[in-house]
Amino acid sequence: MVKLRLKRCGRKQRAIYRIVAIDVRSRREGRDLCKVGFYDPIKNQTYLNVPVIINFLEKGAQPTETVHDILKKGTK
Repeated sequence: MVKLRLKRCGRKQRAIYRIVAIDVRSRREGRDLCKVGFYDPIKNQTYLNVPVIINFLEKGAQPTETVHDILKKGTK
């Protein structure tokens, strides 16, 4: 099963998160299938590749709770 989840990047105390499509059995920093966006909580910036996200959701990918909230906020 594929999930859309956050992958931590950046340095200490300055985290930036990539939104990735990844297999459920992989760990947080594991190999992702596709990068579909990023989220910077410090600057409150979000970039979403909407067509790719919709494609993954149509194929049955499940977003995590945090990614679901980011997607809801980003589509407004």
